[in-house]
Amino acid sequence: MITRRIVLAGVAALAFTASASAQDWKSKYPELIFAVVPAENASGVTERWTPFVAYLSKELGVKVTLRIANDYAAVIEGQRAGNIHIASYGSASFARARLTGVKTDAFANDINSDGSTGYYSVFFVKASSSYKNIDQLKGKNLGLVDPNSTSGNNVPRFELDKLGISDADGYFGKVVFTGSHENAMLALAQGTVEVAANQWTNDDDSTLAQMLNKGMLKNADGSPMKKDDFRIIHKSAPIINGPYAYNSDLPADLKTAIAKAFSEAPTKDKAAFDRLSDGQKKGFNPATTKDWDGTIELIKFVDNLRKKKAS
Repeated sequence: MITRRIVLAGVAALAFTASASAQDWKSKYPELIFAVVPAENASGVTERWTPFVAYLSKELGVKVTLRIANDYAAVIEGQRAGNIHIASYGSASFARARLTGVKTDAFANDINSDGSTGYYSVFFVKASSSYKNIDQLKGKNLGLVDPNSTSGNNVPRFELDKLGISDADGYFGKVVFTGSHENAMLALAQGTVEVAANQWTNDDDSTLAQMLNKGMLKNADGSPMKKDDFRIIHKSAPIINGPYAYNSDLPADLKTAIAKAFSEAPTKDKAAFDRLSDGQKKGFNPATTKDWDGTIELIKFVDNLRKKKAS
């Protein structure tokens, strides 16, 4: 006969097992490294992410340390070496990691304020310029972000190929990798380039919107630039928001705890979540690695373009 005492004993045993399992991974991973790709300048990344990382430390019960990568490749190589346990990726950099054998698994991505989970790659020019389409920019300077950026390199090259421009480096006077989305917009604002590729979800959710809100873009006379000072001349098809991913080799219960902490963040620490997203996101969408299979195919296509040029 199953008695109440037996049932309670079983529940207690399960609780003890779960607690012991958690202690096992906490002793093995007393510190977790969370790396972020450089979408903006280092101080901006620190300000945006520090409260959220503090929230993760509290929820997981171990120290979570923020690492601001110098470039996209540093995140990929850090996860390959096992030195980075959790990473915020762009779609293309995650696809590159998977293509090159990095053991990393996606578990979430951002939900936009309208409920969607995607964004666009766009080409910006100054509104004061005469440029209305890519055809008018032959021989001019193009600002890109990073070789592993989705909206700042890979999708732009794919879009240019659709427009009949398979060799961007030959078409434009100069193609410049600026290092971050913010730097690409600064290069455009300052006239270093005539056109810049960047990420854009809507007029209120983009690198441009964030920079304008912070007063980072100035006219020659020092006055702040406005949204109307820029014009989009080309927009891509929707791109899936980049993933948050953890090392495949982490213990299963640690992975579960990480995913749970992310999903509960908007309600458990709204202030940290809102600081992270500038109020432009509404939560984290549960995701799986297969969601980026299409991005892997895009990266293969862009790689083939590069190989054709080299040959």
